[in-house]
Amino acid sequence: MSVPYPHRPVRGSTSGKPIMALLDMLGRTWALGIIWQLSQGRATFRELQQRCEQISPTLLNNRLKELKALALVETSQEGYQLTPLGRELCDFIKPLGGWSHRWAEAIHIDDNNK
Repeated sequence: MSVPYPHRPVRGSTSGKPIMALLDMLGRTWALGIIWQLSQGRATFRELQQRCEQISPTLLNNRLKELKALALVETSQEGYQLTPLGRELCDFIKPLGGWSHRWAEAIHIDDNNK
């Protein structure tokens, strides 16, 4: 699967609209999880793998390459970190965490009702 760049056809859309490229990227396995984990602070490859519940090294490597190509993640001497664009994206995503708890309460789902 190729990197979903804006202004190019992506999975589910031939329009090339930037929002469709973003949704394609965020919908890929572990892409959003990696971004979320890096919003908690930079991490080495192994640290990030542990934070992501033991994601396979191949999948983590592939997602990091894609996220770097899309200017959302960068490498530093301390490991991987979000770019300014990646941090800005997290500003939009983080409120979903609080909303998800309210949603779970509204539909009465908790660890005991699985």
